[in-house]
Amino acid sequence: MFRATNMSKVFLITGGAGFIGSAVIRELINNTQHQVVNVDKLTYAGNKQSLAGINEHPRYFFIHEDICNREAMNSVFLDFMPDIVMHLAAESHVDRSIDSPGEFVQTNVVGTYTLLEASRNYYIELKNTDKQKAEEFRFHHISTDEVYGDLHGEKDLFTEDTPYAPSSPYSASKASSDHMVRAWQRTYGLPTLVTNCSNNYGPFHFPEKLIPLMILNALAGKALPVYGDGKQVRDWLYVEDHARALIKVAQEGVIAETYNIGGHNEKQNIEVVMTLCNLLDELYPTNNNDSVDLTSYKELITYVTDRPGHDLRYAIDASKIEKELGWIPEETFETGLKKTVQWYLDNENWWQAVLDGSYQGERLGKL
Repeated sequence: MFRATNMSKVFLITGGAGFIGSAVIRELINNTQHQVVNVDKLTYAGNKQSLAGINEHPRYFFIHEDICNREAMNSVFLDFMPDIVMHLAAESHVDRSIDSPGEFVQTNVVGTYTLLEASRNYYIELKNTDKQKAEEFRFHHISTDEVYGDLHGEKDLFTEDTPYAPSSPYSASKASSDHMVRAWQRTYGLPTLVTNCSNNYGPFHFPEKLIPLMILNALAGKALPVYGDGKQVRDWLYVEDHARALIKVAQEGVIAETYNIGGHNEKQNIEVVMTLCNLLDELYPTNNNDSVDLTSYKELITYVTDRPGHDLRYAIDASKIEKELGWIPEETFETGLKKTVQWYLDNENWWQAVLDGSYQGERLGKL
């Protein structure tokens, strides 16, 4: 079993086969000396192929388990003695939460509670047996800017002090888990940190989300469904930038603090879709694609009925993490999006395996 050394720590990552979790693990294995234990239930959005090349690495260990299983979580802590827990396991798609809110309550609320209790018992034991390790232990909870609701002003930004006002079952479940993490710190002294991030995009993204869905639908000559008028605004964050930020917070963040992580890239949804079409026109022109008979991929854009409770605007003030921890994103929206489109063009084997399963490229969550 792994043990921390003077050169490395043991990171316990929940949800490490997911989109953001796998990016964190790739960063830890490829660019640090730390050891990684990945606990993942492997739901529809969990994909071990997102960790191809890492699955057999000597500093990596995978455990196929549900975070709601308290006995299993206790065993993970006992067997691997983690120094840092990074809790990313979550149901994360707003559309799915509208149809199936119970799954979101179970994973995001009950699962977080279960993991907090396993962490608390482990931390109590550490304080009795290894005070130095106890002093270094951290529980880092990764959340979303959607817990804040939406912004109505054109210049307002979410800060770490913005009141919570979740709009969807998904964001409500994440808000609940955020509150629990802070309560476990305040009540029990568990050394916790919370981060709230803006919309992520990049390689290995499950294609129910806006950017990969638009890319793959365009390549297949399918409609590009845009909710409402497409003027909803999101702040976009390249997933590898986010991974670097999360690891920095986990190691250098101040206990009981919250850090907002954003990409400084506010874009309307329709602007994102238009930009993707322009990139595809450049990188894989329609006259090279046998699946389409069009001049431009923009001809596939289709406006559909907006989803219930759709927030109008999100935007993150990331000045705190920049000032206190020295993190800034390396990718602009333009460079990150071009890398993303090129990755999907170069990695058909990955996304084709996903599409060959139960997901067929539809927008989900319509009532």
